[in-house]
Amino acid sequence: MNLPSGAILWKLRLPRMLTAVVAGAALALSGAQMQAIFRNPLADPHLMGVSGGAGLGAAIAALAISGLNVWAGGVTLVSAAFAGALLTGLLIVAVAARTESTTTLLLVGVMLGFVLSALSSILQYSAGEESLKLFYSWMAGSFSGVSYTGLAFMAVLLLVGLALALSQLKALDLILFGDAYAAFSGASLRSLRFRVMLGCALTTGAVTAFCGPLGFVGIAAPHLVRRVTGTSAHRTVLPGSMLAGACLALAGDILAHLGRTPLPVGSTLALIGIPLILALLWRNRL
Repeated sequence: MNLPSGAILWKLRLPRMLTAVVAGAALALSGAQMQAIFRNPLADPHLMGVSGGAGLGAAIAALAISGLNVWAGGVTLVSAAFAGALLTGLLIVAVAARTESTTTLLLVGVMLGFVLSALSSILQYSAGEESLKLFYSWMAGSFSGVSYTGLAFMAVLLLVGLALALSQLKALDLILFGDAYAAFSGASLRSLRFRVMLGCALTTGAVTAFCGPLGFVGIAAPHLVRRVTGTSAHRTVLPGSMLAGACLALAGDILAHLGRTPLPVGSTLALIGIPLILALLWRNRL
C-alpha cells in the first residue's frame, strides 16, 4: 500500500532523522566526557562495556522471542538490550565509586565488555533462525523503526545525561591536567567519575537499545570540535560535540539510504568515522 507523501514524511522520515540527531548527540556527549576522565583521545562510549551489556540482553531476548510476532519480538529485544546496558553501566558506576584509579576503571570496563560479548556469542548458538535474524538486524544498527514514544524516551535520558555533564564542567576541565592537579584544585574525582559514568550509561544504553551498537561518533565528534574551535574547555566542547555528533549521525543515515537497498547505519558510520579519526590522529600525531 502506497502512503501519501505527508504520511511518509511524518511516520517514516521525520522519526528516523530525529532519532539520528538524538542518538548522535548522546553518543558524542558521552564520548567527550570519557575522553576527559580517561585522558584518552580514543575513548568511546562503548569502551566501558555498555554495548556488550546491551548485546547480552538482546541475545537473552533472542532466546525468548521464538513464536512472538515481529512487533512483540522487537519490543522485547529493545527492552532487554536497555536493561543489559543499564545494569552494566550501573556496575561500572559502582566500581567508579570505589576506586580513584582511572586505569583500574578502564581495565574493568574493557574486560567486562569482552566477557559480555563472549556470553552473547555463546547464547546465539541456542537461538532460532527468526530470533537470530532479528538479533543481527539490531546488531547492524539502524535509526529506522523508532516510534515517537521511543524517541521521547531517548531525548529525556539525553537531557538527564546533559544535566549531569553540566554539573561537572569545572571538574572536567581540571582533570585534563591530571588527577593530582584536579584533586589539589578541589575536584572530587569519585563524584566526577560517578556522574560521568551514570550519564554515559543512561544515554548510551538508550541509544544502543533502540538503534543497536553504533561506534565512531563518540570518538570523532569531540575531536572535530576541538580542532575547529581550538579549545578544550568543556563549556564549548560539550555542546559542540553534540552538534557534531548529530551531523555525523545524519550523514551516516543519508549515506545508508542513498541506494535502493538501505545499508546498516553502523557500517556507514564506520565509513565516515574511521577516515576522520585517522586524519585527526595523523594531524595531531596522537
